[in-house]
Amino acid sequence: MANTKYIFVTGGVVSSLGKGIVAASLGKLLQARGFKVTIQKFDPYINIDPGTLNPYEHGECFVTTDGHETDLDLGHYERFLNVPTTAVNNITTGRIYQNVIDSERRGDFLGKTVQVVPHITDEIKRNIQILGNRDFDFIITEIGGTVGDIESLPYIESVRQLRWELGRNCLCVHLTYVPYIAAAKEVKTKPTQHSVKTLQEQGILPNILVLRTEQKLSEKICHKVALFCNVDEEAVIQSYDVPSIYEVPLILARQGMDRIALRKMGVPVKGKLQLDEWKGFLNNMKTAHKSVKIGLVGKYVELPDAYKSINESLLQAATYHHRKLDLRLIHSEKITDENIAELLKDLDGVLVAPGFGQRGIEGKFIALRYAREKDMPTFGVCLGMQCMVIEFARNILGLPDANSAEMDPLSNNKVIDLMEAQKHLTNFGGTMRLGEYDCELLPGSLAEKAYGKRTVRERHRHRYEFNEMYRSRFESCGMKCTGVNPQTGLVEVVEIPALKWYLGTQYHPEYNSTVAKPNPLFMSFIEHCI
Repeated sequence: MANTKYIFVTGGVVSSLGKGIVAASLGKLLQARGFKVTIQKFDPYINIDPGTLNPYEHGECFVTTDGHETDLDLGHYERFLNVPTTAVNNITTGRIYQNVIDSERRGDFLGKTVQVVPHITDEIKRNIQILGNRDFDFIITEIGGTVGDIESLPYIESVRQLRWELGRNCLCVHLTYVPYIAAAKEVKTKPTQHSVKTLQEQGILPNILVLRTEQKLSEKICHKVALFCNVDEEAVIQSYDVPSIYEVPLILARQGMDRIALRKMGVPVKGKLQLDEWKGFLNNMKTAHKSVKIGLVGKYVELPDAYKSINESLLQAATYHHRKLDLRLIHSEKITDENIAELLKDLDGVLVAPGFGQRGIEGKFIALRYAREKDMPTFGVCLGMQCMVIEFARNILGLPDANSAEMDPLSNNKVIDLMEAQKHLTNFGGTMRLGEYDCELLPGSLAEKAYGKRTVRERHRHRYEFNEMYRSRFESCGMKCTGVNPQTGLVEVVEIPALKWYLGTQYHPEYNSTVAKPNPLFMSFIEHCI
């Protein structure tokens, strides 16, 4: 298309309604019509990025190909669109203000008073439009937070300005909540009316209204919302609860959301939606009768979003093997020598999750020893891989004090340690190995068989590494280093070939798993679990 089109997705009433899923679903529909689409998110908090945020605060931290730590919604964007994201796909208020302040310090504003309007809003608009120079037909921008929040005001003002500047090349989608009051046995549209009113007071009239609801709404309710919110009745779209988030694109497609968006932006609606592969994936999910039981061992298992990419990667792999995923969440702090057999006895496989810090680490060692001795298919990711190494060193190499420098800096056997170049860095945001790196796989290894090739690129997010000084001792006792970074020699993959499937990766393969292209290691893991 000649001109890049911009679609903005805002939210009202309450947070966590699913703006990211709606944005990703609309993007999927436009992509299914042959358009090139990307999605970005603007988060209103002042952190520079989510990298230093506790999972209890913000859920999973997703990592882009170029090593930027981002909001977990970017994982949804990639899983739906199968298009890699970069640093420009997630911007926080902290980065916006940092850029403006850096400009002011350089004297770029020539002594002018620096203000929210126009300087902050201009910087927001600049970042929104950066992707417009990269050959995309549509750029969908999700505005984090809720309309009416003080933090979101500069973003809403920036959208208001862009609507005037871009004309028909700009579209606004507003997602609101329509609650069901059980005692009265009726749904209430007043929260939606107030949300749209707040948006209108800030200068934006939504083109499309998406109603988030637990159950389907009647035509009468949709007509009422359209009437009171000044939105075309056909442009009032429902997003009701479904068993899987992957069904949302089909729900929106049945209501013609993609066609409505295209017409409102003056784009001819041609051809049919090409969603056969997507529907095939959903059909596998719905028709699977047998289950595969996986235990996920971690310290944040009570948080639904802490391991979002891992959960979705397991689900994708199970679905492609025509199995239902029966995911058992096992809190590593509650694991003991006495209860481990009971916790793992019915499982087909175990995944030991990534993370940081000492809490719950001993429970992971207990789980890994049990899984190794019982020859259960076992997958360790990042810290999970490091725990594999430590447990093996303690119980096979005969090094009872073996540990990571992160957990015990005074250990005499730091089998996991900092890279030499990192030992003198103090800024947490700058000491991690982030983004995609090459990994060369050993011929005949589990990893090489899974990928079907010798060299792969996967994303990293970690600070500590396998200690090369111990490599020969590990390999002589049966734990092989089967994946190595060709530039640095750093160990990326470990396996125990004598076992059915016992593999750990220093990188995060879950970041690279999508509906269209599930990660090969998750596919291999689930296959062996079955």
